[in-house]
Amino acid sequence: MQRRTQSLWSRAVLTVSTFALLFAVAVARTPSTDEIGFAELPAEARDVLARIKTDGPFRYDRDGIVFGNREHRLPPQSRGYYHEYTVPTPGASNRGGRRIVCGGPRTTPHACYYTSDHYQTFRRIRE
Repeated sequence: MQRRTQSLWSRAVLTVSTFALLFAVAVARTPSTDEIGFAELPAEARDVLARIKTDGPFRYDRDGIVFGNREHRLPPQSRGYYHEYTVPTPGASNRGGRRIVCGGPRTTPHACYYTSDHYQTFRRIRE
């Protein structure tokens, strides 16, 4: 009887652990729904958005490249849907960690997202 109780207890712990792991993965893959208003963006980000809508010119060679969304922090779309653009960081000696990622047509995107922490979190830009 004791062995059967231990077996049931072990299975229950395993089931709860599995559920917790699956839940954590689902939460990690859930796209961000936070928003930021256009006026709340740093001036550099507002400038980049204006450049996106006129197709440049851009400051960095990598601006406009395809963003893969490998971490699944943005809504799922087919490859090539998202493009990323650097938002200059005052005082940074490199590109820094600020970006705008837009989805859809290049000059008339369906949605744009701002990240200030190099793709860790995104906020949808409300215009």
